[in-house]
Amino acid sequence: MADTAHIAVVADIPRVHAAERPDKAAVIFGDREMTFAELDQHASRVANGLIAEGVAPQSRVAVLDKSSDSFFEVLFGITKANTVLVAVNWRLAAPEIAYIINDATAEVLFVGSPYFEVVERIRGDLKTVRKIIALGGAHAEWEAYENWRDRRKAEDPRVPIAGPDVALQLYTSGTTGNPKGAQLTNDNLLSLLPNSLREWDWINEDDVNLVAMPLFHIGGTGWALAGMYVGATSVIARETAAAEIIQLIGKHHVTRSFLVPAILLFMLQTPGVQEADFSSLRLIVYGASPAPLPLLRAAIVTFGCRFAQVYGLTETTGAITYLRPEEHDPNGGPRMLSCGRPHSFVEIRIVDAEGKELPAGEVGEIICRTPQNMKGYWNLPDETASTIRGEWLHTGDAGYLDADGYLYIHDRLKDMIVSGGENIYPAEVESVLFSHRAVADVAIIGVPDDRWGESVKAIIVKRPGVEVTEDEIIAFARERIAHYKAPKSVDFADSLPRNPSGKILKRQLRAPYWEGRTRQVN
Repeated sequence: MADTAHIAVVADIPRVHAAERPDKAAVIFGDREMTFAELDQHASRVANGLIAEGVAPQSRVAVLDKSSDSFFEVLFGITKANTVLVAVNWRLAAPEIAYIINDATAEVLFVGSPYFEVVERIRGDLKTVRKIIALGGAHAEWEAYENWRDRRKAEDPRVPIAGPDVALQLYTSGTTGNPKGAQLTNDNLLSLLPNSLREWDWINEDDVNLVAMPLFHIGGTGWALAGMYVGATSVIARETAAAEIIQLIGKHHVTRSFLVPAILLFMLQTPGVQEADFSSLRLIVYGASPAPLPLLRAAIVTFGCRFAQVYGLTETTGAITYLRPEEHDPNGGPRMLSCGRPHSFVEIRIVDAEGKELPAGEVGEIICRTPQNMKGYWNLPDETASTIRGEWLHTGDAGYLDADGYLYIHDRLKDMIVSGGENIYPAEVESVLFSHRAVADVAIIGVPDDRWGESVKAIIVKRPGVEVTEDEIIAFARERIAHYKAPKSVDFADSLPRNPSGKILKRQLRAPYWEGRTRQVN
C-alpha cells in the first residue's frame, strides 16, 4: 500500500512515489509512458526553470493547452517552486483567454501548439507575461518546452511550502459575467484527497485511472491528483472525446474514471461501443449533473461496472457529497434523485434568506463547512465575503436534505447554466448580444437538453423596424465568445417580464420549458 503519510503538500506527491515506486508508470499519454521517477525529475527541472526566470513564490504561472503528460510535469514543477498554476480554459475565445491571463497577473505562460496563433493575436494585450514557453511544437520566437526544461538541474529545489499557500487557481463564472479565480490551497487539496479516498475507496495504487475531463476543471485536475496521490497509473485523454475514451479504456485496461453524464451519453451513441472492451472497468464516478435514469440503466449494461455520483464546486475543491454504488438502483427509487450524503469531514446545512437553518425537506440555499472550502477569489474581496461567511461557504445552489441526511438539488439561486459540465454565466452572453444592432432587450436562460443537461436559449426583444433571424443571432455570438456559451436556440418576444426593481424574472421565463420536470436543473 502506498505510504501517503509523508504527502503534506501537492509537491510531495511525485517526491514520495519517486522514492517508493520509481519505475512504475505514473502517466501514459499517447505512445509515451513516464515513470514516477521521471515525473519527479522533470518537475524539479521545471521548478528550477521558474526560479531562474525570477518567478517568486505564490506568483502565477499560466498553462494554455489541451491535456497531456507535459501538463503534469509543469503542474508539479509549479508547485515545487511554490508558485500557482492557472490552467486556462482553451475553449474560450481569444479576448476571454487574455482576460484570465491578465487577471491572474501570470508572469510565465506555457502554451500548446494548437494555441500559438491565439496567443500571437493577444500577445500585445498580455500585460504581465514576461516569458512564453512553447509546448508540443516549435515556435519561431518562443523557446521549446523540452529545451527550456532540460537546461535546468534535476535536483529538487525544496522551496519552503506551507499548507495555506495556494497551489491552483481555477477560474469559474462571476456574477458580473467575468470569470473569478478560485484559489485552492495545499490544505484544501490535501483535505479532499486522503479523506475522500479513505472514506469511499474511489481509487487505489493498483488502479489504472483515466483522466478524461479537461484539466482546467477541478473534475479533471482534481481527479488526476487523486490517482497520483495513491500512486496509481494515470492515462491522459487529449480531449474529452467519446471515441478516444472508449479506445483508451480497452487499450490500457482502465479500471476507474470520472465523467460527466453528457460524455456517458456520447459514448453510448458511438458506433462500435457494444463491441468495445470494458472488461477492466470497476467504477465510473460522475458529477456536474445527475444522470437520467434511462441513461444510467444503459450505461450499467454497456460498461458493466459500478457507478457513483458526487456533488461539489470548484470553490469546494470538488466533491463534498457521495452517492455510493450500492445506492444506485437502475429501477429508480427516491435515492436516485439525490446526490448522496456529505463526506464525514463536510458539514452541509440548508438555510433561508436570513441564514436560518431549515428543517429536513425544506428547500433553501446549500451552505457547507469543510477544510476543502477555497481560500477565496483572487483579488475579489467583496465576492469572497459574499460567498464565504465565517466558516461557511454559500454555494448559490438551492436544495434540501432528507431525514437521513441525503442532499437533493432543487434549483440554482444563481442564474448560472451548466451545459455538458461547463459553467455558463448568462450576463456574459447577454452583454455580447446587447451589442447587436437588432437587439433591444435580451435574457439568457438554460432549458432542458437531453444531450447536454441544459442548453443556452436567448429570448430577444427586437428593435422596431429591424429584422434578424435566429441563425444570425447565433452566428453573431459565436464570433465573440466560446461556441459552448453561445445560444443554441433563440425565441423572440414582445417584452421581457421584470420585477418592480427592473430585474428580469428568469424563473418565469424558464417555467414553460421545464414544465413537468421534477426539478429545475438537469
